[in-house]
Amino acid sequence: MESSSPTPLFDQVDNPADLKRIPREQLPQLCAELRKVILDTVSITGGHLGSGMGVVELTVALHYLFDFKQDRLVWDVGHQCYPHKLLTERKARFHTLRQKGGLSGFSNKWESPYDAYLMGHAGTAASAALGIAMGDRMQGRQRYSVAVVGDAAMGCGVAFEALNHGGSLEKERLLVILNDNRWSIAKTVGALSRHLNKLRSGAFYHKAKDAVHHLIQSIPVVGSTLDEKLGDAVDMVKNMVAPGHIFEALGFRYFGPVDGHDMGEMLQALEQVKDLDGVVLLHVRTEKGKGVPGSEDRYDRAHAAKPQPAKKKAEKVPVEPCVLQPVVPMHKPGRSWTEWFGEGIQLLAEKDPRVLAITAAMPDGTGLMEFRDKFPDRFVDAGIAEQHAVAMASGLATSGMRPVCAIYSSFLQRGYDQVFQEVILQRLPVLFAMDRGGLVGEDGATHNGIYDLAFLRCLPGIVLMSPKDGPELHEMMQFALQLPGPSGIRYARGNAPGAHELLGWHGRHQPLQLGRMEILREGNDGAVLAYGHMVQIALEAAALLDKQGIHIEVVNARFCKPLDEQGVLSLCDRHDRVVTLEDHCKAGGFGSAVLECLAAHGPVRAQVQVMAVPDEILEHMSRAQILDYCGLTAQHVAARFLAEKHSPAGR
Repeated sequence: MESSSPTPLFDQVDNPADLKRIPREQLPQLCAELRKVILDTVSITGGHLGSGMGVVELTVALHYLFDFKQDRLVWDVGHQCYPHKLLTERKARFHTLRQKGGLSGFSNKWESPYDAYLMGHAGTAASAALGIAMGDRMQGRQRYSVAVVGDAAMGCGVAFEALNHGGSLEKERLLVILNDNRWSIAKTVGALSRHLNKLRSGAFYHKAKDAVHHLIQSIPVVGSTLDEKLGDAVDMVKNMVAPGHIFEALGFRYFGPVDGHDMGEMLQALEQVKDLDGVVLLHVRTEKGKGVPGSEDRYDRAHAAKPQPAKKKAEKVPVEPCVLQPVVPMHKPGRSWTEWFGEGIQLLAEKDPRVLAITAAMPDGTGLMEFRDKFPDRFVDAGIAEQHAVAMASGLATSGMRPVCAIYSSFLQRGYDQVFQEVILQRLPVLFAMDRGGLVGEDGATHNGIYDLAFLRCLPGIVLMSPKDGPELHEMMQFALQLPGPSGIRYARGNAPGAHELLGWHGRHQPLQLGRMEILREGNDGAVLAYGHMVQIALEAAALLDKQGIHIEVVNARFCKPLDEQGVLSLCDRHDRVVTLEDHCKAGGFGSAVLECLAAHGPVRAQVQVMAVPDEILEHMSRAQILDYCGLTAQHVAARFLAEKHSPAGR
């Protein structure tokens, strides 16, 4: 009797051992079922979709021939590992993807013994896998080390550093699989991409080499001996087919390209290279978003999917007993911070021909798609190479341009040395637009942008700002272009308030001045000094406290560097309690800057408390959940002042 399940083969597979029992001729059907499960699930949970759909056959073939509970498999970035998760004892929990307490959206060494790393950034897999291979050899351990690297990630400087090093080694056994789909989030850029295009068009590359070998070996009596002695001649013929082959010039043994969606070809290729000594590169052609309806018409090849609204009732977040639930519903504006930025940079470029935008393979994620189309000559995609993007921006600024580097906060960490050497030391007017500044939620620890203030605030000469709403972001961008040196603006993931949309604030806008804060509402029972988008939380807390007869002052800090020291001292002399509020790590952030000011110029009247992200690695969960976990909700802020009111000391 035939099964009525839409995924009869996949239903039989809970782990790689189950997979190995399936006949080879049925593996294409299993791949189709895997794609259905991924598409159906990610359409609900949200997450990276296109990359995983493109490596289904590759993943199945790898697990069919290797044992990655013992062998090591390193996924570059990690967002392409969804089929890997489904085959490695996690399919029952796959519906919890990117949810609090559920599966990570990336590979995660603490989630499964099949995962070698918690990996969320591009370009480092070859280095990590090479290190594993070297360590195994040194310890006499026999196992395979495999890195799956996308063609866009292969353009990272660190990836080339790994290839350069690995190609010089003879004792290590490492297989690097080049997942060539011609996309990162956007189209892959650069000379390497053009080189791979040539290789794709020359599918007979290794077939020519094999044909020459076969011809020589067919010579009676002396064929085999002659073949061994004419190895260099064979390589000459091969290089005539693909002259100047970059990978073999680096010392790799190159094989491919092979069709990454032909299961038979994938298994055959992996079997051929599996037991070769040294560093081997297998070039696999895949299609990002394969199986996603309409993906071929999308600019990002179905890179990611947004979650559907939950059908069940939202889980109630527990609050402190002394804090009332909000009496005014939280405002839900319709435009994201990224959209406000995209509009702002277009307005600047229309007025100033020196303005140009730079992104590191994130034109859509940073809101630059319309800018790219409108100002193609002033748009630069550097590929997944933040170091290069920042250094290039310094050169453009040196030439008189006003470059805006739109890079996620967590990704700017990758270009930190260039920020200092090429921008800070040169005192150049480069604007760093740091999207996703703060807690990002479902993407988790690898993407939380909670360290930018700490690693930038210590650099001399940089101006650091953060807006309370969309219009202030536009104002700060205009202000930054008037500065003679470097600056950074951080803003959050998610939606931003528009003009007059901040809850509880109906005051008059105060013009932006360098290093000056803005008082939004007055009160005599304490104050909250909030940085950036946390101003909204502070205003919501003030509305809660109003109902309790407690009236607090709310201040928009605007600048972290230079800090409004006189404003801070005055605020702390007006109140008994002042709370600083930020969506950043506690160590080295905005609150730290305030405490440093007080240490240098105090004493003051107020007891000052810092509310910020705790010093720990945070797991993935929704943004609302992670703010609650970190104690950064309006209820938590209000609780600080309610506890003061009800304390035995009466303070």
